[in-house]
Amino acid sequence: MERKKVAFYTLGCKLNFSETSTIARSFENEGFDRVSFDEKADIYVINTCSVTENADKQFKRIVKQAQKVNADAFVAAVGCYAQLKPAELADVDGVDLVLGATEKFKITDYLNDLSKNDFGEVHSCEIEEADFYVGSYSIGDRTRAFLKVQDGCDYKCTYCTIPLARGISRSDTLENVLKNAREISAQNIKEIVLTGVNIGDYGKGEFGNKRHEHTFLELVKALDEVEGIERLRISSIEPNLLKDETIEVVSGSRAFVPHFHIPLQSGSNELLKKMKRRYLRELYTDRVRRIKELMPHACIGVDVIVGFPGETDEHFLETYHFLNDLDISYLHVFTYSERDNTEAAAMSGVVESKVRAKRSKMLRGLSVKKRRAFYESQIGTVRTVLFEGENKEGYIHGFTENYVKVKAPWNPGLVNTLHKVKLVKIDDDGLVRFDFIVSGEPVIS
Repeated sequence: MERKKVAFYTLGCKLNFSETSTIARSFENEGFDRVSFDEKADIYVINTCSVTENADKQFKRIVKQAQKVNADAFVAAVGCYAQLKPAELADVDGVDLVLGATEKFKITDYLNDLSKNDFGEVHSCEIEEADFYVGSYSIGDRTRAFLKVQDGCDYKCTYCTIPLARGISRSDTLENVLKNAREISAQNIKEIVLTGVNIGDYGKGEFGNKRHEHTFLELVKALDEVEGIERLRISSIEPNLLKDETIEVVSGSRAFVPHFHIPLQSGSNELLKKMKRRYLRELYTDRVRRIKELMPHACIGVDVIVGFPGETDEHFLETYHFLNDLDISYLHVFTYSERDNTEAAAMSGVVESKVRAKRSKMLRGLSVKKRRAFYESQIGTVRTVLFEGENKEGYIHGFTENYVKVKAPWNPGLVNTLHKVKLVKIDDDGLVRFDFIVSGEPVIS
């Protein structure tokens, strides 16, 4: 009998990628063959995201894409948007099954009959029931793996639906994280990126147990000792949870790289309070200063939101100048979009769409300038590059430990290998050229 085929499409964050991989492995264990999304499959699984307006809109397009390849295929939606708006997704033409936050990891239990449904069938829990933890990691299609260590969030940021989509903060056990890290390492993957919704809050057990079995600092120290892992990267961590001790451990670490991604959201203390963030800009400045004191070559990325309700021109300029003066390396700019069931959606002082767009453009321009300045500061230094697996128009790309993106003529022998290089110049496309270092002598790439 011919084996059934399954294909996956992931929207959103690194955490979603890690969970898609775990769900894919459950299909493989049930005898399915995984194929790419543009190939004919019996089942298409779309892992959804609710963070940006765009991700919501992309869903219909992706369903249509699957139907073009196989109109008779069974289409399932899982993930954050599926938890928040299950009925909306179920109404999309062609969708057969919608699974919420707790059901998605048991997807194969819902697939007794793969015939098309007239209406999308919904299995979605109340989010209060999402109080258990499912560990996951992504592997196989990248030179790095995303390792989930934590899920959910106890914060009440006024713009955010993540607590509604993923439930309370809860963590994997230290023992299981280390077991997963060793499994990844055994498959010759050179870099692990730690992911979660709020990973600095690591330590709360299943059912949101408030007793911290282990802290994030203990997790970092333990992972640093796992043999075979060349690189560990912290994906994103709240400034109030990035402690001095963690920065110090990373600065002297064997495997943790000098790259931090720290959400700011606004450079205005007034707006930070309206957003119910758990810090003020002064603490953020202190985090950046401490990192740069210990690791002057560290790369620091920043999340920022423009167009939050009540953001005046003065507030925006406060954010712009704050970021301009900070020793950071790049920005991820999010244009605020109203989300149902959030406090911010009911706030006064709505910012016009065209003003949001203009502010977003200004900060994206600042990000280009910041990244260029950071890259220029690294020219002439010796770094270690991990090369990736894709041939992009005759070039292979890679990242240094401090997240400088480099390029070299395509050479399949370099894929998933680490090399010491000297960074020599920034190319016209903004990527960095380098010389290989062999026995201390540079060799032109």
